[in-house]
Amino acid sequence: MTYAKSNHLPETIKVQSDNGSLRLQFSTKYNPIFGDKRKHQGLAMKDTPENWQKAIAIAWRIEEDLQHSDWQKLFDPTFAKYGLKTKYAAELKLAAPIPQLEPEMTVGAMWEEYLIWKRPQLQPTTFEFRFSRAYSVIIKGLVWDGKNCTHSDTGNGAYNLPLSAVSADILLAHPNAMPIKLNTLNALSEAFARLQSLGQTKLTVNPFVVHRNSTKNKTDMYKQNVDSDGAEREWYEVQDTETDPEEKDRRAFTKDDRDTIIKAFYEHKNAAPRQMAPLVEFRFLTGCRNGEAFALRWGDVFLGRDRDKIVFARSYNGDLKNTQVTKTGESRIFKMNDTLRKLLLRIKPETALSTSLVFSKLNGTSWDSCSTAEIWSMSYTKRKDVKYEYPGIVTKLAANNLISGYLPFYNCRHTFISLMAHAGVDLFLLATACGNSIEVIQRHYLGVNKSATFPDI
Repeated sequence: MTYAKSNHLPETIKVQSDNGSLRLQFSTKYNPIFGDKRKHQGLAMKDTPENWQKAIAIAWRIEEDLQHSDWQKLFDPTFAKYGLKTKYAAELKLAAPIPQLEPEMTVGAMWEEYLIWKRPQLQPTTFEFRFSRAYSVIIKGLVWDGKNCTHSDTGNGAYNLPLSAVSADILLAHPNAMPIKLNTLNALSEAFARLQSLGQTKLTVNPFVVHRNSTKNKTDMYKQNVDSDGAEREWYEVQDTETDPEEKDRRAFTKDDRDTIIKAFYEHKNAAPRQMAPLVEFRFLTGCRNGEAFALRWGDVFLGRDRDKIVFARSYNGDLKNTQVTKTGESRIFKMNDTLRKLLLRIKPETALSTSLVFSKLNGTSWDSCSTAEIWSMSYTKRKDVKYEYPGIVTKLAANNLISGYLPFYNCRHTFISLMAHAGVDLFLLATACGNSIEVIQRHYLGVNKSATFPDI
């Protein structure tokens, strides 16, 4: 027989009915005290509603004593303190303390152990940029703040969550692109499987597995897509799976905007913008990536009859302060036009070494994304905990309506590709020169011409 008891009951000591008599059932947490075999304590009370309430009160008193930090002094092993006398008092093992439950492993703890294990298996740049940085940023729920050149917290990370409380949906909600989020989940899934193999988790279901529809028809990619705002888009209007936010934002300046920006740098009153002016013009004339321009040396520039070309073979990373291969891992040749040739001839020192940087700051060191952003976009200073902002050159041009709008320094690349593609430049030449693909140029710089027809030939 059972009775309606209180809604607020002890968590580790329960009242039970056994053959018409009441008894206490102790949690296995108390095994070191009561022994591994005996987990019950008879109360010598009949199973009645009144006795149920008395038993619950006794259970509460015992639990409060056992949960106290000074439990060995408070707890009465003879149960006399609680109005009981039992024959089991002599059998109690009071020497051992009550074990505390070990805290559950967090996603962050698992991830850090996994990184130590994974690092020797990867190339240094792959480990640093993908696992240690890109994937870790998503796990921690961080996003890049381009203005401040730092990460900000979205408050929606999984790093500090226990493994039992996390799911793939939490990471899929990150604002980053889907491909990199799926790659992050794949890495976490491997980390969890490793944890299971080591016997370091009791969870049996991998929380990082994304269940995909394996029966999806390949022709579905050509169907209309509906945005979150309800707008329908054709397949060719949907953004591709590019994971680099700078490459994905393919907005471009107009030709007039480009010329206005270049002029503003060359004619600026300060020396630093004038020093940066050739770099700005070069990027508008080549469409190279930021790091490729930062790392360019005079040994990569070939000037002369039938030799006017540039070899883009390396890229400078300002975060790691090192020079590495290009984003695609390949070197590429860029054929100069007359304007680009004149620019390089004008700025080349007479005593330039092959290892000397083509573009450098006033102090002779390499440019990087943060130093160019300070001049192009915005610089910041802090005095007495007050943060001051100083608009950069292009920010001011946009604010004064001297150009059609503001775009980041990286979009010099997209401006070059867009202007050249719309000017009818051979797309294969353009794609190979810029480290891109014809498909991307057709789809995202030129668009799909739905009115195109076959000519009469």
